[in-house]
Formats: sequence, structure tokens, C-alpha cells
Amino acid sequence: MKIVFMGTPEFAVPSLLKLNNDQEIEVEAVVTQPDRKSGRGQKVHYSDIKEKALENDLEVMQSKNVNQKGFLDKLVKIEPDFIVVVAFGQKLSPELLEIPKYGCINLHASLLPEYRGSSPIHKAIIDGKKVTGNTTMYMDEGWDDGDIIYQQEIEIAEDDTVGILHDKLAEAGAELLLKTLKDIEAGQAPRIEQDDSKATFAYKIDKSLGEIDWKQSAQEIHNLIRGVNPWPGAYSFLKGKRLKLWQSSVSKLENTDFEPGTIVKANIKDGILVQTGDGILAIEKLQLPGSKKIEAEDFLNGYQLSSEEKLGTN
Repeated sequence: MKIVFMGTPEFAVPSLLKLNNDQEIEVEAVVTQPDRKSGRGQKVHYSDIKEKALENDLEVMQSKNVNQKGFLDKLVKIEPDFIVVVAFGQKLSPELLEIPKYGCINLHASLLPEYRGSSPIHKAIIDGKKVTGNTTMYMDEGWDDGDIIYQQEIEIAEDDTVGILHDKLAEAGAELLLKTLKDIEAGQAPRIEQDDSKATFAYKIDKSLGEIDWKQSAQEIHNLIRGVNPWPGAYSFLKGKRLKLWQSSVSKLENTDFEPGTIVKANIKDGILVQTGDGILAIEKLQLPGSKKIEAEDFLNGYQLSSEEKLGTN
């Protein structure tokens, strides 16, 4: 079968490789977002998908708007059986959706209709979910509201971060996507309409989400720390300095009379324990500006931190 693959970030890489390595599939072209300039020298950076496509000698096509007539004409000439979309980042027009023989197929990292949108992995962890998953679906004009083909559940471990869960979902999703394409071509794939009344949304993440509200419970803060690691990162302030928190756990110690954000204990034996709105949070890995991420024990060896100091806003 002939496919055009549309994707941009690292999440899409396992799917591209899985499809490209299958003997029954021919990846005719890889479509990704335009190159970006960043840093002081405005160095040009390729997307993760472009880099991987070039490594595998695949044709790369880029456009700020894949719905423009000139780009649509290029896709029509390919005559794809499928257009496969994994974390691409552009909305597809009705004209584009009609080009492939079997339709445009999307892999989304949630159990739709839960967590439609751009940050389903972050949101699942922040919300304290124990299970999430992947969905393959037929694309339509909306965002993540097309008919479901297959779904797979993935458990979320208590210490899973966004980075860890991202990799689990990306690898499992590649397998699900391959099965989906083959079953559609064989006429064996189901088609299930989504229940819009059950839809929830995972909107775009920004850096401000990472600021800790110590009035929340220890479990909620622990989930936030995991849910923004590695990006955008959780943080609070200590003596006016931004303190990034990378790893934590919920302590079994009972609540104290201290206000939320107050350090209850800070020593090598007990670690760094902070009172929250409900429960005690153990900070296990942290980082000050200009420093590396370090374990709490190493932090305490080099930084004077006493109990009853308070973490909070700048």
C-alpha cells in the first residue's frame, strides 16, 4: 500500500519507522512542519521526523499550510492509499481528507473522546489517571473527533513522567497503527462514532502550568511534577530563586500545623519534606538556576536549608 506520512515531533518517529520497515507498505513521502530557527545564532533545526526521514532516504515535503492548492496537487499525484497523521500540527481541509483511497488515519495518544487536543499525555498524568492509551481514527474536519477504529490501554505507573509515558505510548501506538492500516485495507476494521457528550480536552501546555500551588494536596503536586517532566518543568521559589522540582513522592508522614509550602524537615536522613494543603511532599530531585539536577541528599550537602523555611511565589 502507498502512504503519505504526516508528523513532526519525536512521538511520531516509531510510527514512521514501523510503517517504513513493513514489506507491504511503501512510504511515498513524509510531510512535516517547516524548519525552525532558534538560539543566539538562529541555527536551523529540523523536526524529529525530518531527521529520521532523511536518514532512511525518504522524500520530505514541507509546508506552512498543506491545504494550499499547490501542495494538494502534489499529494494528488502520489495517489496514496492512506495519509497517516501522527502529531503533525496542522488541521487538514476537506479537500485533503478526500485525497487518499482509504482516508486519512490518525494516531492520538489518549482513549478518545477523553483528552482531545495537543497535550493528552501531560493531562493524563496531571489528572492522576492510572490508565490512558492510544486511539486510531478516521480523520474529519474537527480536532480529534473522527470515528474510532482501534484503542489500546496503557497503564500509568506511580513514578511515570511525561517523558516515560510518551515513549510507552509512541512504541505501542506504532504497532496499533500498523494493524489499523492492514485491517482497513482488508476490510476488517471497525468504525465507531465518538460520543461527543463524553469529550474532555487537553489544551496546549505553557510554562506557567509548572508553577506549584502548595495549597494543593501532596498527591496533586506530585502528579504535576511528573506531568510536566521533562517539559515545561515544575517550579517554585526559594529565597527569591526559582527552584525546579524534577522528582518527588508522597510521604507517609501526617500533616503538621505548618502553612502549605513550609519545609517540615531538611536533613540527610529525612530528605526535604514540605507541607502541602493536604499531606507531606518529599522532594527527591531538584535544581537551582545555573546548576544541574541533583538528588535531595546532594543538594543538602551543598546548600543550607532549614525547617520552617517556606517555598512559594517569587
